[in-house]
Amino acid sequence: MKKITLLSLLLTIALTGCTTRPGSDPTITFMVASDMGRTGVSEQQNIANLMARFAEENTVDFLVVAGDPIHDQGVTCVNDEEWDLKIESVYTAPSLHAIPWYVISGNHEYNGSIQAILDYSNVSERWHAPARYFAKTHSIGSSGQSALFVFIDTSPLIDKYRHDEPRSDAAEQDIDAQLRWLDSVLMVSNDRWKIVIGHHPVYAATTKQDSERTDMQQRVGTILDRRGADLYICGHIHNFQHIQPEGSKVNHIVNSSASRSRPVHDNETVVFGSGDPGFSTFSVSRDGVRFAFVNHTGETVYSYSVGK
Repeated sequence: MKKITLLSLLLTIALTGCTTRPGSDPTITFMVASDMGRTGVSEQQNIANLMARFAEENTVDFLVVAGDPIHDQGVTCVNDEEWDLKIESVYTAPSLHAIPWYVISGNHEYNGSIQAILDYSNVSERWHAPARYFAKTHSIGSSGQSALFVFIDTSPLIDKYRHDEPRSDAAEQDIDAQLRWLDSVLMVSNDRWKIVIGHHPVYAATTKQDSERTDMQQRVGTILDRRGADLYICGHIHNFQHIQPEGSKVNHIVNSSASRSRPVHDNETVVFGSGDPGFSTFSVSRDGVRFAFVNHTGETVYSYSVGK
């Protein structure tokens, strides 16, 4: 597959209506980053700079942080020095301060204080983590249509984390309450698109324990299929994957690490995979969702359009 530079990607996006401009189809444009926050990883700063440039040259509505913003032990409070070392001193560009960041926790945040992740919303204007799980609705320009974005807290939905003593806070969360909420939010939605974001994958090619995906498939995957979700976006695996499970209409999109990545392991359900670190871009219009995987050098390694 031919790779193109980020500059070419930006020009392509501008020409295909990825941003809302006079005479173009109205869209919602957002980026996805996950598995961020490390020190001494040069790729992380490269990716931060590329994200900033994309936000400078396009009308970006928001950034999704799909878990693990701070490796490895999370944070203890809103004044923890990890915030400055791994977030504020890395993502410094004005364009990344000008858009809201919708944040969910990953497994590493459960090593520290989840309350600190939520409370940081009161410290940083760009940081939006109103609850462990929440939903946002965005209008697709002036089209009269909208997209529902549902953010879930996946660590408490996986048994291994509930039984892991350092992550004891996960065991205190009510699985059934979150799943009832997820089912209800999707069921009552009349939005054109239903997009669910979590940290852990429902499907993925990985050497991580199979029990993680089994729990997610039984608890989340069944709801996504039953309630007509269009996309499930996640991280955790530290590589790019696009998965279309047999018998499911949901496109499963795994975003790579914004710092340190891992190789992709073969799996028959994976349409595309790349072991590059990077971030993803999404454009939601009335009739389609187009996404692209951009690696740490600015190359678009994969793009795909989901139609409706």
